[in-house]
Amino acid sequence: MTESAFSFLRQLHPYDALPDGAFRALRRDAMFRTYPAGAPIYALGEDLDGLYVIESGQVAVHDENDNQISLLQRENSFGERGLLKDGRAATSARAQEDARLICIPPQLFHKLRADHEPFRTFFDRSGKAEAKDALSDFDLTRVQVETLMVANPVTCPPTMTIQQAAQKMRDERISCLCVTNRKKLIGILTVRDLSGKALAQGLAHDTPVSEIMTPDPRTLSPSAIGSDVLHMMMEYRLGHLPIVAAGKLVGIVTQTDLTRFQASNTAGFVADAARADTVADLAAVTRRIPNLLVQLVAAGNRHDVVTRMITDIADVVTRRLLAMAEETYGPPPARYAWLACGSQGRQEQTGVSDQDNCLILQDDLSENDLAYFEPFAQFVSDGLHACGYVYCPGDMMATNPRWRQPISTWREYFRHWIKNPSKEAQMLASVMFDLRVIGGDASLFDGLQAETLEAAAGNSIFTAHMATNALTHQTPLGLLKGLATIRSGENRNTVDMKLSGVVPVVDLGRMYALQGKLDPVNTRARLQAAMAGAVISESGGRDLLDAYDLVAQTRLDHQARQIKSGQAPDNFLPPATLSAFERSHLRDAFVVIKTMQSALMQGRGVLG
Repeated sequence: MTESAFSFLRQLHPYDALPDGAFRALRRDAMFRTYPAGAPIYALGEDLDGLYVIESGQVAVHDENDNQISLLQRENSFGERGLLKDGRAATSARAQEDARLICIPPQLFHKLRADHEPFRTFFDRSGKAEAKDALSDFDLTRVQVETLMVANPVTCPPTMTIQQAAQKMRDERISCLCVTNRKKLIGILTVRDLSGKALAQGLAHDTPVSEIMTPDPRTLSPSAIGSDVLHMMMEYRLGHLPIVAAGKLVGIVTQTDLTRFQASNTAGFVADAARADTVADLAAVTRRIPNLLVQLVAAGNRHDVVTRMITDIADVVTRRLLAMAEETYGPPPARYAWLACGSQGRQEQTGVSDQDNCLILQDDLSENDLAYFEPFAQFVSDGLHACGYVYCPGDMMATNPRWRQPISTWREYFRHWIKNPSKEAQMLASVMFDLRVIGGDASLFDGLQAETLEAAAGNSIFTAHMATNALTHQTPLGLLKGLATIRSGENRNTVDMKLSGVVPVVDLGRMYALQGKLDPVNTRARLQAAMAGAVISESGGRDLLDAYDLVAQTRLDHQARQIKSGQAPDNFLPPATLSAFERSHLRDAFVVIKTMQSALMQGRGVLG
């Protein structure tokens, strides 16, 4: 395997969770292959050469009827379905454009899956941690109509003239009007009605819409599922389907809505971002992310699947901006690595994300070389801001000269923080332990990460300070078995699901990684690696994983509900919006987290 392929896999989950020995076997046995556009990779029923991982290019996957079921991009893998079944291809695959692939032989794939929990979890398609295929995330049988519909559709009275109706549709840029009488749906008027009935028959402009509308149209309730919409549209040749609850019009689904839903997959986002010519084009892609989040949650995806997909888009946007910066300022004069920290570094971005990043540069640069990277970093940071990843309030960005330094300076930073664990050093070290290479030369960071983990884990004073810092975020537990809410301000009577819910587990995961010298950056992967490495007990780890899943999923569900209702997503959940059952389980999850915090404080790691 080439050096570039090695670096590529090192930062890609689940390979980033493999221990050094397993990764050496991967580097030794994996094969590197290239396919020109149009070339077949394998055919249905063939014996598979292994699991394929796309380093660059596109691969189209087809079912047994030769229907394209997915278009895969960089970082996607394929072939695992056949490997997990009988070793024969369950689909066919062809290079859509020139593709560079890494092929992991079947024997090695099965060994990695048997020996390493993060790897097994990622590729396990039978358990609750199922890694879904390209279509299941957007399966209409799993999505309720209320997710698909446009709420509060534009209406008109039956007395409106057809000219007024046409003008209204033009002004609203819509293809139909729901005709209502006292909020009750009595008909539907479409552009097709205007052309096929009014215009074709030469009706007077002041003809009321009641003369040409479709009376008593077919409807569905919000509790129907997406496939009900599709089947009814197919059976009755409908382009618009009103949604009615308790006799009142509440929404409408069009064929365009169905198409948009099924097209809203991360592969499409990645393709659009990778081909964007301008920052404005990239911003147009990221503006669609909130709708993607809603659809991913509605399709039943677990929080870590959703946040991973959303982070993947941010990664591609960042890499495209890096390429644009190089096009703007010319080829870089030296090797660099652009890294993300925070939620992007951990691959845990939700609907609320700012940017946290830095630049590692090779040593021995001239002043002119260093000067190149100042506007370079500003270009990328400004582009991220324009795409909705707003500037970091704490200025933790590569635009700050402090976080744009040669590798030797970064080594000195970490040495100083570990040797002198002041409050600022603890905070900075916490942020920097979540670094992940997004673009550039990943090898600049590989040695630094290993050295830092080794030095930090070997300094008991530093780890003690880090443990104390990790306990600063307390869970929202009240005295009387309730949830403690924020008492004042604009977020009064809510629970901060980020600072009081997710962050305490992120802090614990970081501490376990430090104690066990564990490579993973993702919180869930850290907890799994901590169990595998006996940093925490199996029972304690399972409880913490379940608690984390519940808290993170509740936070994501809250954001999805806000986006659906037209609000900007945030982290402040009013417990009153949950059922008593949900509140009880959420409190139980916080109790588990607090228990693990207490164990960390006592220095026993829940190993007994």
